[in-house]
Amino acid sequence: MRRVEHVMGFPVSVRVDDEGFPEAAVDGLFVWLHEVDARFSPFRPDSEVSRLDRGEVSEPGPALREVLDLCEEYRVATGGAFDVRLPGRGLDPCAVVKGWSVQKGAELLAAAGARRFCLNAGGDVVAAGGPWRVGVRHPEHADRLCTVLDLTDRAVATSARYERGDHIIDGRTGHPATGLLSLTVVAPTLTEADTVATAAFAMGAEGVAWAAARENCEVFAVDAGRRVLRSPGFPSAGERTASKAAG
Repeated sequence: MRRVEHVMGFPVSVRVDDEGFPEAAVDGLFVWLHEVDARFSPFRPDSEVSRLDRGEVSEPGPALREVLDLCEEYRVATGGAFDVRLPGRGLDPCAVVKGWSVQKGAELLAAAGARRFCLNAGGDVVAAGGPWRVGVRHPEHADRLCTVLDLTDRAVATSARYERGDHIIDGRTGHPATGLLSLTVVAPTLTEADTVATAAFAMGAEGVAWAAARENCEVFAVDAGRRVLRSPGFPSAGERTASKAAG
């Protein structure tokens, strides 16, 4: 079973290889993601996030509280480099919401009986069963890969400057983070992979070692000098494509 829908500003695709898997469960996945977009988008004036930011909601609901607690955990862990409450900007927890919501969606599929599936949200992937082969885009050449991974029951996320420019801000300085071209994190869940990737990117070059030191996280990065940096356990499927990132 395969399906693609546009949610939260990017395409979300799902492939389930289990025979007889109920289509209703995939329907439920996309219902959940659309609900998250409606509730947590800072770009919707009627969302819970926007209303909380304007002071119209005194206390966030349980789901938003979970997200905000994660935001605070990473703000502290990065010394303020990762911050969803930047001066002069509204509350924007999108850096956590994407991975968190897609991971919850993957758990919905698993609860419905899916054992081998791949859920891809704008290039960030949850891979169950496997192995699944996942390519990571070259940070400077859209038609090339800088590495390929073999994933089984793990998630991978990449933060980079190539899609949205210098959009990740270092909360310590208030300026865009420019020390890296791209940073990819493999972790047990997409909640962790996506948030760690964004947080580490915000830290700049020092973020590579910070991310690699986190338990169960593996890292592949290309810095501003086009050097490839990777942790020893990064599940690369081969060395041939990785060298392209330095060229």
